[in-house]
Amino acid sequence: MTTSSTRLPKVRASELVGRGWLNTGGQDVALADLRGKIVLLDFWTFCCINCLHVLDELRELEEQYRDVLVIVGVHSPKFVHEADPVALAAAVERYEVHHPVLDDPELVTWSAYTARAWPTLVVIDPEGYIVAQMAGEGHQSNVERLVRDLVAEHDAKGTLHRGAGPYVPPEPTAGTLRFPAKAVALPGGTLLVADAGHHSLAELAADGETLVRRIGSGERGLADGGPDEARFSEPNGLALLPADVAAEAGYDVLVADTVNHALRGVRLSDGAVTTVAGTGVQYLVGEPTVPAPLPGRTDLWRAGGARAATSVPLSSPWDVVWSPQTGTALVAMAGNHQLWAFDPRDGVVEPVAGTMNEGLTDGDPREAWFAQTSGTALAADGRVWLADSEVSALRWIDPGTPAASAEAAPVVGDVVGLVGAGAALAAARTAPTGPADAWSGAEVGTAVGAGLFDFGHRDGAADQALLQHPLGVAVLPDGSVVVADTYNGAVRRWAPAAGGDGPGEVSTLATGLAEPSGIVVQADAEAGGVTLLVVESAAHRLTRIALPATLAGEVLDAGAHRTQRPVTDIAPGELALDVVFTPAAGQKYDDRFGPSTMLRVSSTPPELLLDGAGDDVPLTRTLRINPEVAEGVLHITARAASCDADPAIEFPACHLNSQDWGVPVRVADGAPAELSLPLHG
Repeated sequence: MTTSSTRLPKVRASELVGRGWLNTGGQDVALADLRGKIVLLDFWTFCCINCLHVLDELRELEEQYRDVLVIVGVHSPKFVHEADPVALAAAVERYEVHHPVLDDPELVTWSAYTARAWPTLVVIDPEGYIVAQMAGEGHQSNVERLVRDLVAEHDAKGTLHRGAGPYVPPEPTAGTLRFPAKAVALPGGTLLVADAGHHSLAELAADGETLVRRIGSGERGLADGGPDEARFSEPNGLALLPADVAAEAGYDVLVADTVNHALRGVRLSDGAVTTVAGTGVQYLVGEPTVPAPLPGRTDLWRAGGARAATSVPLSSPWDVVWSPQTGTALVAMAGNHQLWAFDPRDGVVEPVAGTMNEGLTDGDPREAWFAQTSGTALAADGRVWLADSEVSALRWIDPGTPAASAEAAPVVGDVVGLVGAGAALAAARTAPTGPADAWSGAEVGTAVGAGLFDFGHRDGAADQALLQHPLGVAVLPDGSVVVADTYNGAVRRWAPAAGGDGPGEVSTLATGLAEPSGIVVQADAEAGGVTLLVVESAAHRLTRIALPATLAGEVLDAGAHRTQRPVTDIAPGELALDVVFTPAAGQKYDDRFGPSTMLRVSSTPPELLLDGAGDDVPLTRTLRINPEVAEGVLHITARAASCDADPAIEFPACHLNSQDWGVPVRVADGAPAELSLPLHG
């Protein structure tokens, strides 16, 4: 295990350089202007779910220490769309960022602080020295302790200046919708919209504009009750349950309440809202209360099987769809790159696909890699289509053999540990024995998409086509699939090849949209046409697009892109990888539930690594780099758990720090033979 001092050597912080500033009233901010304040730099990009988690982690800290702490968001984009200043301004408003943001599209400040991952946090003391750097999420407790120590130290030295910082709130905007996310058609002809920016649901008339009623108070929070008392936090996905399931469950619509890390049930008759899954806190790998490990995997899941859904923490559920073939709802768990299944009748939840590695790998769901899946849609044949946003991909999962008739097939997790009423209900059912069992024999595939770093706007053969961070997906009556290609501002269509032989074709149905994030398909049987109702999120509206009878679109090629980040030169042969983690002052490694650390390494291309790939406990490892491969990406995941060290504390608080790095590397003779990554130090 790597150890180091909790404070970095005295190094002057580099100046903050970028294209401009947001949330400062039009004023530029220099480090000299912040002297006397504790400064926390948050390197983020608005596509990144881990970055959004950190924004939420920092809200309470920011409010508590507003007179001594200045948080500066340094926005260093991954996708081309994120470099658009208009899109960045919308994202700052969408995610309620209440601190100054530096627009750093050329990664100038990112490079000056040697950031290698989104998110990265850097703490600067009131005298302008860097005192800590940490990557990933889960550092809220560590940052709070460090800020508290710095306040005491610099108060005593007389170098701490209290008072307001440079944040200037933007002018508020008004409208029926504010950054709507998804929509679903209700049986009476109205539309239910996840109005994420208003932290509520809006029921609109069939015209898509007139407000019928609002469900939720509009204040960010997690509270059940009637439509005026209930609270949401950036709700996204919506699924209308079948009538018989709704009658048994006691609610009609399932809501992916993303920032609350919860699923909510909404009864349409009176607008009552109930929390049906999740605990209201984010699931982090290493939690002792979550389901068992995927068979054959060595991640840190430690308890067993399907569990009562309200006892299990979730991680940013982004969309949800009902699967009649399995009798469960499939949840796109964007926060940990998995798919989970939820049974609303039994009230149990369980992961069914994904290893929690971020990337694009098909096949057996237990071995599949996803990347922030954000859209789901059901096809007539039972297949569920997926908008897998961070790999800019259109993917699918086939449920396989229904569990009621399946023979002994391997499943994800064992069905144990059910508690309360959920256990009694589950025991009374003959099949399936748990949500994962309902997905036995499932298969994962990809129709469009190349990986984490390849994106663009290119139509034609699907195996050559490119998307850019899609968030929504829907199925047309002919079985073709439409995609809300969010960062291209477009609606795209994938059509299977004639006879099913070949990758299919991709075309463009509409362009010029403002971050489309969801699609409702409306078929007009009398006119014989199809209309798409597109949730145009950054324009705060629903937009109708009438499709031609052929459903065909244009074939466009606006080019391909790869994520551009500074490349790290490494030597061929042996490379010493060192992930630096030191528990915060007053904490120790947490080994109560097994090893407190985990390091996972892989590469693109796989041939880059001759040795050292795979999972192990220590945060140091010797890799062997192939001299025949000139460049590639090292994929590194590290996790470390620590808790309060004082034996007098009866119930010590414990914390999980985690980060995934994708480090672009160039193999060069004479380059460094070591790579150090700060998880916390």
